[in-house]
Amino acid sequence: MTVTTHKPAGPESAPQADHVAPARPGSAVLRRVGLPLVGYGFLLAVWSFCSLVLFTEYVLPAPWTVGAEMWHLAADGTAFVQFGSSIVKIALGFAIGTVFGVPLGLLMGRVRYQKYFWQQPLLVLGNVPGLAFAVFALILFGIGAIGPVVVVAFVALPYVALNVAQGVEEVDRRLVDMSAVYGIGRGEITRSVFLPSVMPFLFAALRYGFAMAWKVEALTEVFGGRSGIGFMIRQSYQEFSVAGVLAWTGFFVIFILLIERVFLAGLERRFFAWRGGR
Repeated sequence: MTVTTHKPAGPESAPQADHVAPARPGSAVLRRVGLPLVGYGFLLAVWSFCSLVLFTEYVLPAPWTVGAEMWHLAADGTAFVQFGSSIVKIALGFAIGTVFGVPLGLLMGRVRYQKYFWQQPLLVLGNVPGLAFAVFALILFGIGAIGPVVVVAFVALPYVALNVAQGVEEVDRRLVDMSAVYGIGRGEITRSVFLPSVMPFLFAALRYGFAMAWKVEALTEVFGGRSGIGFMIRQSYQEFSVAGVLAWTGFFVIFILLIERVFLAGLERRFFAWRGGR
């Protein structure tokens, strides 16, 4: 009879773990920043090729021509004045849409019949083309600042209400029942239970709703504005200045990226830093 002696596994007998080089923070930053820059560089290269080879400078100005126009508009302060006008209108409209959308979303999330009543109209409102909003604003309110504000409110309302309703539906009902058992009032349950669960959905609505509302607001200014980014695009078009149209469009894109990707996304990360250890 052969007896086999098993030695306890020690550090020397443990299998050697594969040595995986930890990812360097610098490489992650390089990928996150460098790759988008390469993409933008490729876009500018295609634009330059089309301007120099396929079209004329009058039809499609080169990137450096548009950049010079943007620098001129920023240097004399015109860009900041016109963007300030658009920001005021979109802020007022978005505030109105949020003030009405949050209570409506809370009501839809807590009362099933209210959800059935409001969901389809809000879906229809959210899918109305921006061009239709702009035309109706011109018909109803004429040329001025009221039309863009109302349009932004109607664009923001379905985004906010539907997302808030979805957030309310995601609340753990057992937590609500336990709060009621301990005698906590409905107002305190709404503030302490529902609102913290709704906030991530509300921030998502603000980010995507803002991008959509800003586009529709600019389109409304093209048709019936007296100031703002859309009005300046229309004015440049009437003056047959393609460089001016592209310059104001460039300002528009830069502003959207800064607000949505930097400001709103950074604010969201700061508010919800406790999630996932971020």
